[in-house]
Amino acid sequence: MQEKIMWKKPRRGEEPAAETGSQLTQVRKVSIDAERAGQRIDNFLRGELPGVPKSRVYRLLRRGEVRVNGGRIRAAYKLAEGDEVRIPPVRIRAQGAPPSAKMAAGILDSVIFEDKRLLVLNKPTGIAVHGGSGISHGVIELLRHARPDLKDLALVHRIDRETSGCLVMSKRRSALRELHQRFRNGQVQKNYLALVVGDWQLGEQLIDAPLYVQNRRNGERHVVVRRDGKSAQTRVTLSRTYGIYSLLQCSPATGRTHQIRVHLDHVGYPIAGDERYGAEHDPVVRDCALQRLFLHASTLVFESPKGDRVMRVESPLDASLLKVLDRLGTNFKPGPA
Repeated sequence: MQEKIMWKKPRRGEEPAAETGSQLTQVRKVSIDAERAGQRIDNFLRGELPGVPKSRVYRLLRRGEVRVNGGRIRAAYKLAEGDEVRIPPVRIRAQGAPPSAKMAAGILDSVIFEDKRLLVLNKPTGIAVHGGSGISHGVIELLRHARPDLKDLALVHRIDRETSGCLVMSKRRSALRELHQRFRNGQVQKNYLALVVGDWQLGEQLIDAPLYVQNRRNGERHVVVRRDGKSAQTRVTLSRTYGIYSLLQCSPATGRTHQIRVHLDHVGYPIAGDERYGAEHDPVVRDCALQRLFLHASTLVFESPKGDRVMRVESPLDASLLKVLDRLGTNFKPGPA
């Protein structure tokens, strides 16, 4: 006899039935110290409840299951020092297998700066900044695994999975607040190196084109230039020409998804190796063995979290990109298409 299993929608306020590999947390009360003060309650909960979908976190808040000092609060509420947060029981997915020792050691080798408040990484290409959407381990998870003392490590900003270079993370909540504000206010100078297809003839150019994010059926985000998109500006200057290629310095004034990639493709100079935005069949991929997107976050300049000095962090191009430039610099001639 075959047993028929039917799913029953839980009643309002009930936890869903247990899923394979999940566990129910206990009620917790967390006192907010000075380091966590100023953080929005929704962001705080997402950090305290790893693996819980964002929609579930907001549902907990709407239903009043999360309490601060015994009262209901909205998602935009900012925590204050001395607040007591009640976190209700929530079903979360059990943690998967930890990353390999080789991956963890490799990410530590990419650290280019660290002090009491910040950690800066020369992020390798192909590694996401954090896990999720089918990605088991991102930079944050790898670093926390390799360095248990970095349990409060948080992203100050993001760069694409395919992009390499400077990635700043905070080790203290107070530093995160200060640097978030600097990034929002455009007080951080960001410089990228991009090898594009085409002989750049536009001089110093400010690309000002609004960007709109589309969601494809497979869940990937695809960005297009559209009038109803969000404002986006990228300043571009020529660094060096390589025949039919140009190495550009790009300074984004805003931080939109895939901004530099879409802007350069929009003006007719797609980035070499970019399979998503227009340069998947260029000769440098075929003849110079370029196996990745040629986009690198080379420098960041910003005021320290305490405001006592200006910091400049730099990350060098990796060996694979240097090899491509070396090949292009020796009178490279593309082969037949």
